[in-house]
Order: sequence, then C-alpha cells, then structure tokens
Amino acid sequence: MSQDQNTPLREDVRLLGEELGSVLREQAGEQLFDTVETIRQAAVESRSTGEMQVDRLRHLLDPLDDETLLEVARAFSQFLNLANIAEQRHRERLHRQHQRFSGDPDTDRGLRQVLEELKRAKIPSDEIHKVLQNLSVELVLTAHPTEVTRRTLIRKYDRVADLLAKLDRPDLTVEESQELRRHLHEQILSAWSTDEIRRERPTPVDEARWGFATIEQSLWQAVPQSMRAIEKELDLAELPPLPEDWVPIRFASWMGGDRDGNPNVTASVTRRVLLLARWMAADLYLRDVENLLADLSMHKASEELLAHTGPSHEPYRLVLRQIRNRLRNTRAQIEACINNQPKPKGETFTSAQLSEQLRLIDRSLRSMGLSAIADAQLKDTLRRLNCFGITLLRLDIRQESTRHADALDAITRYLGIGNYATWDEKRKLEFLLAELDNRRPLINADFYQTDFCDEDVREVLETCKVVAEQGTEGLGAYVISMAKKSSDVLAVMLLQKIAGVQQPMRVVPLFETLDDLNNAATTMSTLLNISQYKQRVLDGQEVMIGYSDSAKDAGFLGAAWAQFRTQEALTDIFRNHGIPLTLFHGRGGSISRGGSPTRMALLSQPPGSVAGRIRVTEQGEMIRFKYGRPAVAAYNLEQYVAATLEATLMPPAQPRPEWRNQMERLTDISIDSYREVVRDDPALVAYLRTVTPETELSRLALGSRPARRKPGGGVETLRAIPWVFAWTQIRLMLPAWLGTGTALEQALKHADEADTLRDMNHQWPFFQGVVDMLEMVLAKSDTRVASWYEERLTDDQELIALGENLRERLSHTVSALQRLTGRESLLDNNPVMRWSIRVRDPYTDPLHLLQAELMARLREREADTVLESALMVTIAGIAAGMRNTG
Repeated sequence: MSQDQNTPLREDVRLLGEELGSVLREQAGEQLFDTVETIRQAAVESRSTGEMQVDRLRHLLDPLDDETLLEVARAFSQFLNLANIAEQRHRERLHRQHQRFSGDPDTDRGLRQVLEELKRAKIPSDEIHKVLQNLSVELVLTAHPTEVTRRTLIRKYDRVADLLAKLDRPDLTVEESQELRRHLHEQILSAWSTDEIRRERPTPVDEARWGFATIEQSLWQAVPQSMRAIEKELDLAELPPLPEDWVPIRFASWMGGDRDGNPNVTASVTRRVLLLARWMAADLYLRDVENLLADLSMHKASEELLAHTGPSHEPYRLVLRQIRNRLRNTRAQIEACINNQPKPKGETFTSAQLSEQLRLIDRSLRSMGLSAIADAQLKDTLRRLNCFGITLLRLDIRQESTRHADALDAITRYLGIGNYATWDEKRKLEFLLAELDNRRPLINADFYQTDFCDEDVREVLETCKVVAEQGTEGLGAYVISMAKKSSDVLAVMLLQKIAGVQQPMRVVPLFETLDDLNNAATTMSTLLNISQYKQRVLDGQEVMIGYSDSAKDAGFLGAAWAQFRTQEALTDIFRNHGIPLTLFHGRGGSISRGGSPTRMALLSQPPGSVAGRIRVTEQGEMIRFKYGRPAVAAYNLEQYVAATLEATLMPPAQPRPEWRNQMERLTDISIDSYREVVRDDPALVAYLRTVTPETELSRLALGSRPARRKPGGGVETLRAIPWVFAWTQIRLMLPAWLGTGTALEQALKHADEADTLRDMNHQWPFFQGVVDMLEMVLAKSDTRVASWYEERLTDDQELIALGENLRERLSHTVSALQRLTGRESLLDNNPVMRWSIRVRDPYTDPLHLLQAELMARLREREADTVLESALMVTIAGIAAGMRNTG
C-alpha cells in the first residue's frame, strides 16, 4: 500500500487518540492525563531507540496507587480498542475502493480476479458453472472464549466506526464535521464511562444470543449484499445464470450445542437455544415482510396470484398480510414453548412453506414486467431464507467420544450382556452394527429409573431426545470430539436410534491429537468397508480436522504437516469410494490454532481436498473482526466463495517428493524439540502458572466453559485456548513457534536442505502459508516483554533458567526465519501489519508492565477488587492489542 493510501488510517488513529485524551482530561483530570501521557511518551522513546527503558517505565508506574493503576490500565486498553476500530474502518474503506490492502493475502484476490485467472487458464465456462452450482461454504460460529470485549462496548465501538465512515465524506460542511466530532466525543466518553469487564460469566444461552446478535446486526444485511456483488461479478464474466435459489453460503453454530467439557451445556439448554434461534428468525422475517408490505402496493398481478387472493386492488399486500399473520403465529408458538406455556392456535411456517409464498409473489411480479421490483427487497429476503432458513442457524451438537461409550456401557450392563467399555474394537463393531439393523428397541423407559442411568448417561440420552423432538431443519452435525476408532462413529448413530431420531443428524468424527490424525484414514477406511455404513453416507461424509489440540500435542509445524497428510489420505479414500467428502476445519484466530487469511488457508490445503465444499469454524474475536460490520462481512463472504472456487478449479500442484521428505525431517525434529520442553521439562507447568497470567485468566468471565477439562493436572488438562492466550499475554507466543525454529535451524545448516526449503517457500502454498503465519506471529513476539514478567514474578532459579532457554530459542527461530526468507526485518513484505504492531507497542508495553505488577500485588494479597479489576483490564487490553489472541 502506498503512503497516500495509508494516510487515512494514520489520521483516524490520531483523531481517536485526541478524542480519548480529551475524555481523560474531562473525566479523570489533568494529573491522570499527564501521567498517562508521560508513560506513553516514555514507551514511544523506548521503542524508537530499540532499547526498552524498563527502569524508567517502572519508575513511573511503581509509585502509583491501586486506583490510579486501574485508570492508567483503562486508558491504554481503551486506545488499543480504538486503534482496532480505525483499522477495521480502513479495511472497509479499501474494500469499497477495490484497492489492495498491501501484504494481506486475504484481500489480494477477490472473485473478479479469480474469474479472470480461470479464464486465462482456459477453464471452460460450463465447468466453472458446475462448480459454482454445487459450491458450499458453511461457517460455524463458536463461542470459544477469546472475545474479551463486552457486547455493550462493541455496540459503542460500532457507532464510533460509523462516525469515522461519515467523517470520510468529502462534501461535509464545517458545521457537519464539527457535529460528527461532537458525536464521536460522546461515544468515546460513553465507552470510557462503561465498565470494560464482564463481571459475570456468560451462560451458554448468553453466548448463543451473542451469535444471534451478529446475524441480526450484520450478517442479515451482509448475505444479500455479498450475493449481489457475487452475482454482478458472474454476470461481468459472462457466465450462465445460476438458479434463483442459489446461495452458496450457510451458517451453523456451536453456541448452546458444544457440550465437550462444558457441564453448563445441557439438553434443556440446547432445546432453549434451538427455540430462541427460531424465534429470532421469525422476528427478522417479520421485519422484512413489514418492509415489503410498505413497498408492494402495485395492483397488477398474475392469474396464479389472483387465484390465491381473489380480486383485489392490492393483491401483494393481501398475500403479505397472510404471511405476516403466520409468522406472528410462528413466533408466538415458539415463545410459548420457551416459557412452558400452552401453545396458541394458528398456522406456522416451515422454510419450504415461507419460500413457496414469497416465490408466488416473485413469479407474479416478473410476469407483470416488474422484475426490477422483484430484484429489490424481495430478492434479498429470498436469499436470506435460502441462507438462514426458518431456523436462523443449524446447531451442531458436540460431545466427547468417551461420554457415548459410557452411555452404551451402562446400557449393556443393564441388559446383562457385558461391559461395552472393556470390549475390543471388533466386538464393539459387531454389537453396534447388529443393533443399528435391529427393529426392536434396545431399551425401554424402565432403564431411566435404574442406577445404571446416572446423571452423565441421562444427559447423553436426553440430548439425543432433543434431536428427535426438534427435527433436522435446525440441526447440523453431531461432532464427536477425541474420535479415535470406527466404533466412536457408530456409537452416536446407535444412540440416535435409541432416542427415536427419525432423520438422524450426520455424524462427524473430529480427529484432534497427532496420533488420531495419523490414524484417521484407517478409521474412515474401516467404516467405508462396512456396507451398512457406506450405504448411509453415499450422499456425502463430513470429517473434522482439529487444529487446537494437535498443535498443543505436537507443536505448530508437526500439527500442520499431520493435518495436511490426513486431508490428503482422506481425500484419496473417499474419491476411491465415490463418496463426496466435506472437510470441516476447526480453526481459531491464532496461528497455532490454524488461524490464517481465507485465501491462504484454502490454497494451502492438499490438491483436491476442497472440491467445492468447505466447512470452517469462526471463533471468538474473529467473528467480530470478520463479520461484525455488514460491509466487512460481505467482503469476507465473497472471499470465501472466491477462494473455494479457486482452490477447487486451480488447486496447488502436488508437493514434490523432496519437499515431502524435507517436511518429514523438519517435523520429526520440531516435534521432538517441542515435546522436550512441553512434555519433558518439569519446570514448564510451573513457569506457565507463575510467569504468565494462566491462573488469573480463570477470573476473567470470558466464556461458559471451564478453562480446564479437569481440575489440577499439567498441560494436558489445559484447554488449547487458555494455553495459547496465556503465552500471548506475555508476548512469548510459545505454541506458535516452539520446535519450528530448531527444525529450520538444523535444515539451514546444510546447503542442499536450505535450497530445498527456499524452493518450498517460493513454490508450495502450504509451506508459504506456514512461513507467512510464522513471520506474523514472531513479529508480535518480544523477548524483552517476556523477561519483564519473569523479573517481577519469580526468583526461582529453575524457572529463570527455563525462561532464558525459551527466549534464546525464540531468538534463534527469528534468525532462522530471516535466513530462510532473506528479509532483514520481520514483515518487510507487509508494511501495514508492521506499522499496526509498531503503533500499538507504546500502548501494550505499559499494559504488560502493569499486568506483571498487578499479578505480583494480587499474589501477595488474598483479594482486592480494585487490583482484580485492573488486572482484567490489562488482559483485555493486551488481547485487543494482539488481535488474534486465541
């Protein structure tokens, strides 16, 4: 990006900083403002000289009392949130101008560029058309707790972004500009006056409502907006028109359905969330219908429509009033179910019924020469219906494999036929297949009254009963976490049968650990070689690839290569069996959890693995960054369609044998080096809990799930998200690079291996993606920041020695990457991100020092509300500064 293109971003950051400074003066007084400004200037000077003047910063912070520390933390945290708004706004600005956001591979190529590239490659139009017809992009919104910002503040920040957009207008008068600045000041004042910290942990229902709000406030507008942009590009490319109901984008959710390790997600919670989603859908369609009622006042109508309404001067409004009444009935009946009240009488809607009524209006308008009207609001509503249905989202269920095995074990013991849990895999498969084909019920109601049916077993069976009663329209996949064997898949199929599910949810194994990824192909081959199973999945199979736990198990590089090879093997197996495969990517926002720009992520997959179908989780703060505002959301949806099309029709070439061999060598070294620290060094867990805020994170009401699968224990009991989050807070970023640097260092010692690595980096999208993401995360790391925490929080010589070792490994990783890329400085190829990090550092540096000080003070006292609040503010502020935290 040129300097001129970057200027508006700098001006917005400056403007927001000025307004925040003005609010600080008003609300906290000149003394606090001067304190904050002095600290900021010291941090700026420290960064500009390249030598962190820690003593000077500490000299400024140490004398501050607890209350002042809290206010200082709030000031720096608030600026980082405002800087994020400025960046988000800049992306919108550039998207509107169809300009390149330099160095960001996600925005380098939109649908127009992909279609042009396909044309140059002489891909036939009918082949492009065929892929587009069947294209399927499903984005799964999850409540993983990396979104630290309260919803009430998000709304205020959205208003700030809107005001920045209005201030961009070139035709503003001086008075209008001043008025907008006044409103901007009000919003920043309002944000400053609002508690940043969520004081109560959200329930799973609260999380689901947050997901619904994302649809209501952004995606409801973004889906038709993106479809119009896509349709325009396809028309410009002179491709044949696609079916009227074509919407390649769908949304699903784990909020209220993901019970893996979360005791707060129960069958009753899932039932309530499904009902609330239907209520919200009915309410949103009602708003659309009210708008259509206002617009469709014309009297000319087709005989088909008049046969439905009878003679009328406003036949369209007659039909729309009928639709409105049925939607009101739908909403009222759902409300009664939610409140456990008797259902009112009246007709309700299914998706198909609502679609039929709206298409009746659509056909009539077109037959009367009113296509322009049909193509306006009505078309938007039909596209929403094709995307969201009458259920708003398809809710996935996720449960851990041993919970299903425990339920079946209880049943077999009750029936007196043995202990399912102790059977070998062969006997389990024989039992499961026999019972799946058996027409008689396996158990009756008496089982639920016995001691065999304990609370955990009952919950598994009750969840399946909710699936049976709710029907499939609002349900997506039943995901089995920690899936290891073929029996894990058949077990869920049998449990659905036991519960009386007439149209079973598709069962999706999630392969997470390194061993499970390596065994995934064998597991699925075993299933496909069972004729009863193969017949059930002829229309398609979905398999989920886990990024979080595999990276925690094997390190970033080892996990990435295992994921690649697993997808390759699965693609080959399903191709040979003639069954469509959808790979479901369980990604997060951070590099160690698979986070990367859309195009980079899809083009780095094995050739043939995308095949026009992709399912991806969108987690935590990434939902807000990518879909929180309609314009940005519409752009990102188009990006998914473009990247899926490109990866399908122009997949990367197969990696060369020497590249594969090099990756095997790299990952062997990387995994050993990673586990040498994470598994084998007894000081690692103590270091994590002493030097990082890992234990303090549990105080932050981030999400409904506990931070640990089990109380106590080591790294293996810690969830992947807090594992990443804690290291990110101290800028050590350990999960993203540990092991990788050692592997690169050793390879670069040998000229032939170094040449191979450089070829891989220039020609292999998978390896390019690894290198680019590693460079981004290393640019955000900082050994000096990490050392501050250590100096303040421990005098244990074993921990200090480990810290020195980790920082040395990090420095070596940076050096190895620079030798590989040939770039002297990290992110030389991405000046916008480099500037983004640089502008944040003077605000994150004081927060890091504050956090270390607050952790030390809190650990010396039993409890202190002010200090706890200040600590939570630093956690939230650093998360805002680092962006992709989990």
